[in-house]
Amino acid sequence: MKRFVIIILVVSLIIAGFVSWFASSKPDGLERVAEDHNFIEKAEDSSNDIFPDYTIPGVTLFLSKGLAGVIGTLATFGLILLLGKIIYRKKGRGEPGAPYPH
Repeated sequence: MKRFVIIILVVSLIIAGFVSWFASSKPDGLERVAEDHNFIEKAEDSSNDIFPDYTIPGVTLFLSKGLAGVIGTLATFGLILLLGKIIYRKKGRGEPGAPYPH
């Protein structure tokens, strides 16, 4: 099982890092609607953006998009693993010596 998880993580990181370079520079759905209906100028930048416009400030644009994809993938993967461990332990299957569920 560990090997499978590691393989999935590596493949996900490769995809996130590579495919991110091809992300569209056009606005997403909500931004597009705001532009189409002429209220985009009323929008305010969020003060808690982690990756504004899916880039990392201070890093060249070429590396920035791929790095943002990799960091996002790692963060998501870590949260899912943490949630899985919490759920697994709450169901009482996480004690030492407990049989592995099939």
